Amino acid sequence: MNESVSYKRLIQTAGQPNDRVCAVAHPCDKTSLAAALEAGRLGIFTPVLTGPERRIQKLAQEFDLDLDNVQIIDTPHSHASADEAVAQVQAGRANLLMKGSLHTDELMSAILNHSGGLRTERRISHVFIMDVPSYPGLLFITDAAINIFPDLETKADIIRNVIDLHVGLGLGAPRVAILSAVEQVSGKIPSTLDAAALCKMAERGQIEGGILDGPLAMDNAISPVAARMKGIKSEVAGRAQVLVVPDLEAGNMLAKNLTFLAGAYAAGIVLGARVPVILTSRADSTETRLASCAVAALYADYRIRTKPVSA
Repeated sequence: MNESVSYKRLIQTAGQPNDRVCAVAHPCDKTSLAAALEAGRLGIFTPVLTGPERRIQKLAQEFDLDLDNVQIIDTPHSHASADEAVAQVQAGRANLLMKGSLHTDELMSAILNHSGGLRTERRISHVFIMDVPSYPGLLFITDAAINIFPDLETKADIIRNVIDLHVGLGLGAPRVAILSAVEQVSGKIPSTLDAAALCKMAERGQIEGGILDGPLAMDNAISPVAARMKGIKSEVAGRAQVLVVPDLEAGNMLAKNLTFLAGAYAAGIVLGARVPVILTSRADSTETRLASCAVAALYADYRIRTKPVSA
């Protein structure tokens, strides 16, 4: 695969002088440790590693990774690593969170912990920021990793989160397509009813900052020709910047189809917590991991500028 020009630009922008600190939870394999250290080297953030210190040092020695001037907070196991990473954010010592080699559920459990955690009034959701070679501009897909079967209120927060991200990256008010199998509202397909309700919520000011349309099928969401053939007149149809999927299964398959069949890059972060969470996959390339770090870093800057600490 050729390098992503869009990702390269994000990484360069995020590498400008800053005071960001990222708590990296349990970076106990080569991939996660190397990505955190490389992000630090590029100036995207200063990593603080939470995990078994001797294990991390041994890993760095084995793969010739430089731990000079890198803070390690020693923890006995992955659960403790997640808890300590969250504690760093709670204490104001970190303004980013990154998943290492632990299970996603372990990190999310610490984030959602009722006795502390990093909850806000928003539902937590995931966004893929995809660079698809055949599509103009970045394509945001949500939610393909956290909410399995989101209800209407959860979908509203999923959309609010992705609108905030799009705006926070300096990309302006997004054109948001709410996907289903068809573009007509049908009582037989619940996702079309949700799409119609979400568009009405946007009309009434319950969802702000984006241009919504739905239900839209995948073809008429991204293809101007398909939209014209279906007679759909819309600011969104044929040129969507955000695709809101009906459920996790659909989103996961869509993102992976674009990655493995269309050669797309798929950076990803989790939104709705007190700080952005960098959530990468073992299959991600180094560039994709760094792009995820850059997106989270730039969005963290935006939130610090515009949002209260508790939001």
